[in-house]
Amino acid sequence: MELILTTNNKSSIAKIIALASELNIAVEQRGKIAENKNREELIKRILDFKSSESLSFGEPAEWERNEREDRDLPFSELK
Repeated sequence: MELILTTNNKSSIAKIIALASELNIAVEQRGKIAENKNREELIKRILDFKSSESLSFGEPAEWERNEREDRDLPFSELK
């Protein structure tokens, strides 16, 4: 199992590493968290993402029409 924790707080990192070593858990530290400039670029890339694969449920408008078609509701008789 893999658990990814992200923080810039050096005190928190030290506590997590100490706890992990007490529990005999392997710890792998990776580089710094993206700087603000890189972070903004990543946010823009995520928001502008377009999938090259087709959607698992097909055409969204058609799927919504099928899912939301008219049907009798349990409280319809109360009019």
